[in-house]
Amino acid sequence: MCKKQKVLAHVRQDASQNWIIHDLNDHLRDVAKIAKKSARHFSCEDWMEAVALLHDLGKGSEAFQNKIKLKSGFDPEAHIKDGDGQAPHSTHGAAWACNEWGPHIGKVLAYLIAGHHGGLPDWTHTIGTGGSLEYRLKSSEIAKLTKISDELTTELTKNVKMPVAVPEFIFKRKYAHFHLWIRILYSCLVDADFLDTERFMDPEKFDHRGKHSSVTDLKKLFDAHMNSLTEGSARTLVNRIRSDILFQCRMQADKEPGLFSLTVPTGGGKTLSSMAFALDHAVRHNKNRIIMVIPYTSIIEQTSKIYKEIFHDKNVIEHHSSLDPEKETLQSRLSTENWDAPIIVTTSVQFFESLFAAKSSACRKLHNIVNSVVIIDEVQMLPTDYLKPVLYSIKGLTSYFNISMVLCTATQPAITSEIFQKENGEYFSILEKEKCREIMAAPGPEELANQLQRVEVEQMGQFPEWRLVAEELEKYDQVLCIVNTRKDCRELYEQMPETTIHLSANMCGQHRSDCIEQIKETLDAKQPVRVVSTQLVEAGVDFDFPVVFRAMAGFDSIAQAAGRCNREGKLKNDEGNPINGKVFVFDPPKPAPPGLLRKGAQAGTTILSVDTEGCKNLQPQTFTKYFKLYFSSLNSFDKQNMEELLVKDASEFNFQFRTAAQKFNLIDDQRQVSVVIWYEKEIIQKMIETLRYRGPNRDLMRRLQRHTVSIPENAFNEVRESFEPVQGIWCQNADTLYDPELGFVGYDGDIPIY
Repeated sequence: MCKKQKVLAHVRQDASQNWIIHDLNDHLRDVAKIAKKSARHFSCEDWMEAVALLHDLGKGSEAFQNKIKLKSGFDPEAHIKDGDGQAPHSTHGAAWACNEWGPHIGKVLAYLIAGHHGGLPDWTHTIGTGGSLEYRLKSSEIAKLTKISDELTTELTKNVKMPVAVPEFIFKRKYAHFHLWIRILYSCLVDADFLDTERFMDPEKFDHRGKHSSVTDLKKLFDAHMNSLTEGSARTLVNRIRSDILFQCRMQADKEPGLFSLTVPTGGGKTLSSMAFALDHAVRHNKNRIIMVIPYTSIIEQTSKIYKEIFHDKNVIEHHSSLDPEKETLQSRLSTENWDAPIIVTTSVQFFESLFAAKSSACRKLHNIVNSVVIIDEVQMLPTDYLKPVLYSIKGLTSYFNISMVLCTATQPAITSEIFQKENGEYFSILEKEKCREIMAAPGPEELANQLQRVEVEQMGQFPEWRLVAEELEKYDQVLCIVNTRKDCRELYEQMPETTIHLSANMCGQHRSDCIEQIKETLDAKQPVRVVSTQLVEAGVDFDFPVVFRAMAGFDSIAQAAGRCNREGKLKNDEGNPINGKVFVFDPPKPAPPGLLRKGAQAGTTILSVDTEGCKNLQPQTFTKYFKLYFSSLNSFDKQNMEELLVKDASEFNFQFRTAAQKFNLIDDQRQVSVVIWYEKEIIQKMIETLRYRGPNRDLMRRLQRHTVSIPENAFNEVRESFEPVQGIWCQNADTLYDPELGFVGYDGDIPIY
């Protein structure tokens, strides 16, 4: 049957309106080829071949064939025989795998196949039953599926072989990593499915993929850039130390892949030195790409700009937006990122939430993390509410997926120490200290901190009103003040002179970048400039103010703020001798918001009082004391109990994938809505019209994310009438919501979003 008559996987019309058929047999074989290639670096090619050949088995049913003919217009007279007009196709292959290969191998494949469009399912549902994998695999539910002829079933499954390769961690029963392995298998499948579909539906777009430079060629570009940078830089003490750090990073790059730490004081050149290590390490060990994971969107904007200048735009993906259409379509799924470029710059939220995601579009990129070098910048900012599952994922990636990872920071937290407590009171660590190799072993963090000492931290006490803070700031021509929330930032800004610059996440990425460039130019020209900002400038933004004020926060945040002060060590007194910059820490009119920020501020207050000298000079041992104090105040390192959802029943391959994905929210429990706003109004309105009439594509989505703001859902609901949904994306349609200085003004809340 299959040989005589093509079975449709997809169908489209060419420019001459002729119908072109994507044969199901061809689709299954081609998806298998792509998926096997993706799985080669973790030795699971046989798993991917089996799942790829089975994933669209249900498309062979008469009901589905009628549906695709009717929906496409290929055969307007086609009749859908199902009473409800539906023709589900993703359970057939899942049921076949379980029937043929039993409850373990079959169940692993069933998760992937059953979820390849709708997302990885839960094994059981806590509320109701519909949709869970267990429910869908019951004989009574399988009996309801639209039938496929025995002849076609035999034809489509004749080349399917049971997987035999057993990953090392399964053999060792490392249950904490089972769910991660299944997600990466899932990523291989859905990306291969999307790519082969794109190759058929939009061959011109597909042909533009993969046109990137090799890691070896990128290293040549980087080396040339660093040579020119060195030749053009002044021979200052700070630059000499940065050169030493760079040299040490290059020397350590030959070490065997695995887990590394890089502890360098703020201003020591971590951004470029860590990239030097990553590129040299990638070339030495044949890694595919470098992934830079950064805590704040604002730092991504600055870091990716640096990298694009070095490596060119085509080789760098800046991926941070949650700008996903509310309703997925084939076009929106094909437009999602799969991280196929050699340099990826992304956020901690995007990276780690993807590792616990269930949606196909969110998981699509995960297999491209395999065989890469991942730099986790500002590792002290890993979300402590989720620290336990995050560290298990780091351990799994570096142990079993050929990934080298660098934990990079100026204030290394004690995450390789015994900070997790068992029920019997015993403490244990997830990342063993002896397996996490420090790149800057010599000189060590203490010596580097002393060499790069350029500031002094001083406490100022309580300020009951923002007006009083403003009066202090006005004493200085060049000053930066960092506060804890967007609302604090706006209230202080309103007390400042008109020439003051405001920075917060109420401004879109492009707006922030423009302001940051303006501030840098003004500082370089030695002209007066006062800036009020949230902590979005605390890392990765190369400001060099003589004076910085910081509202009371965690001591790590205070140290990050200090990195924006006297950064280049150029401050001198009237006699021309070097002097330190001043960092003033004050208690603001209201405390940090409840939760982790407040606990950090409380621990910061304590450490400032008990270790005054260590705080004044930012000594490394003071950070150790601070993090022990801070960690001891936390209620949980697994706030949403990922262990219960993803590890407890892993020996039976029972996972609650969808529930875990819904609960794993790193920012806060309050859902955020990303909206496209009218900064650079004419430009963005043209992009919105393109989105409206042509739908989403990767290039357009990348440009739109530079003009988005994330706001709490309850705040969005209050101004919903000022936005319109365009292809499932909320876009501004009224003039009153975006201010040229303050950014989005439809929300004046007090939450810890930067």
